[in-house]
Amino acid sequence: MIYFRGCTAREKETSIADSTEELLKSAGVEYTVLEDEKCCGSVLLRTGFIDEAKEQIQKNTEVLSNDLILTSCAGCYKTLKDDYEGLDVIHISQFLKELIDENKLDFSKKNLTVTYHDSCHLGRHCNVFDEPRDVISSVANLIEMENNREDSLCCGAGGGVKSAYPEIASQMAESRIAQALDTNAELLITPCPFCKLNLKNRGLDVLDLTEFLVKYGGE
Repeated sequence: MIYFRGCTAREKETSIADSTEELLKSAGVEYTVLEDEKCCGSVLLRTGFIDEAKEQIQKNTEVLSNDLILTSCAGCYKTLKDDYEGLDVIHISQFLKELIDENKLDFSKKNLTVTYHDSCHLGRHCNVFDEPRDVISSVANLIEMENNREDSLCCGAGGGVKSAYPEIASQMAESRIAQALDTNAELLITPCPFCKLNLKNRGLDVLDLTEFLVKYGGE
């Protein structure tokens, strides 16, 4: 198995990659990482640089073929799954659910109230809703925001919005955080490093799913 960290977890939110590797090692999972890992091409695709994206996809396919690919990033998952051909891809939330079901990971339930943000790429685009919630519920009490699952609000970072229209991205993030605060949850959990990057530092602690498990899943 190849653990494909993704640009954000590899370069900006490195604690996500560290937490993921800690969980994989705890479960006895054999995996490798790519020391020269390149971008999956998601941003190029979503912002219209199709030729450049196709070139990136071709290069990555040569490296990633014939292995199970585990991703931290919902955007990477959607891109590798839908825009590449012939790759076997799984998101970390799905893989963690499998490890828990197989008793390879065991977490302790806490008196902790959290809420969960559905990433657009993982949720609406790939229909992954239950697995992250099941994982969270093994550790904490989950309270849903007003808009959730298919009706979840975007964090504001996707589709090049954060780069081209930072004020709009910030406004969208504030709207989502307001919904999270309305639940009175102690923290917000997201399955996407890109979402975490745009939602954090706005009045509520925001953790990636893997960071949450490492911080709160023990005795």
